[in-house]
Amino acid sequence: MALDELKSAIPDFAKDLKLNLGSVIGNSELPQQQLWGTVLACAIASRSPKVLRELEPEAKAHLSEEAYTAAKAAAAIMAMNNVFYRTRHLLSDPEYGNLRAGLRMNVIGKPGVEKVDFELWSLAVSAINGCGQCLDSHEQVLRKAGVDRETVQEAVKIASVIQAVGVTLETEGVLAEQ
Repeated sequence: MALDELKSAIPDFAKDLKLNLGSVIGNSELPQQQLWGTVLACAIASRSPKVLRELEPEAKAHLSEEAYTAAKAAAAIMAMNNVFYRTRHLLSDPEYGNLRAGLRMNVIGKPGVEKVDFELWSLAVSAINGCGQCLDSHEQVLRKAGVDRETVQEAVKIASVIQAVGVTLETEGVLAEQ
């Protein structure tokens, strides 16, 4: 099982990550599509080849072809949107917020899966990419759709653990090369 292999690669000094990785994926109460779409989108957003190589096959096995593609699309569109909207939000000149974005984001309107699932994956990727404006936007859409705070938090927990595992493993890989 790839999840077990990934957990075994985590060094002892980060054993909390090992336990959390098993917990947030193994004990998740999210429906399978929401869980594995979140895992895949976050593995992509983590930019860790090791994390992506280990988690992608398991995610693919649990997702329909449409959901697999939509999770990858969420990671892709949020990679663009998180940089764009975070920058507009951080600039001191509020007039940037009045300019037309002029960026294509058609996949958000027609993701190919339930809108709630795509929004949850987009929120998780935004957590990794650190865009407060996108986090607020996706959280509000989810809450208006009836998603509870516990579900939102569960997706953020998955994002935080996958990101931390990626940072830890990539760092250890670099240090091992020295």
